Amino acid sequence: MTEYQLRPIEEQDIPFLWEMLYASIFEREGEEPFEPDIIHSPGMSKYVEGWGREGDFGFIALDSQGKRMGSVTLRFFNDQNAGYGYVNASTPEMGMAVIETARGKGIGSRLIQAALDEARKRGIDAVSLSVDPDNEAIRLYRRFGFVEQGMCGTSVTMVCGMNP
Repeated sequence: MTEYQLRPIEEQDIPFLWEMLYASIFEREGEEPFEPDIIHSPGMSKYVEGWGREGDFGFIALDSQGKRMGSVTLRFFNDQNAGYGYVNASTPEMGMAVIETARGKGIGSRLIQAALDEARKRGIDAVSLSVDPDNEAIRLYRRFGFVEQGMCGTSVTMVCGMNP
């Protein structure tokens, strides 16, 4: 397994966040992939556009050569700009993706753990996310304590409480 490290997201990572937003879109086997421009639609672009606003936080996974391998982001929304995993204005929505060649190596687990640890440090009570019910990542989220709370369109909204 390749060694990797995590660090907080920096301004120069924003183009990579756009790549990871596209990588996070679940595609069912045999279906045509989504057009790359989908990430610039209003429903998707809100997850990266203007990154660095108050409350935004997350991490980048880097290999030993400094190549970005994945990201996890947490961002607050409100009723007017609710994301797919929106619960309330005090619960940030988590987004995560790992580049295809680095999947299955524990990077996603490390990213999620870092995000939840940081949320606890910040006094955040819960974190939400949105996942396709057919996406195998749902098992990973459950291992970290995320529970299904409802549906938004065709996606499951899951929430992880931060209190032990």
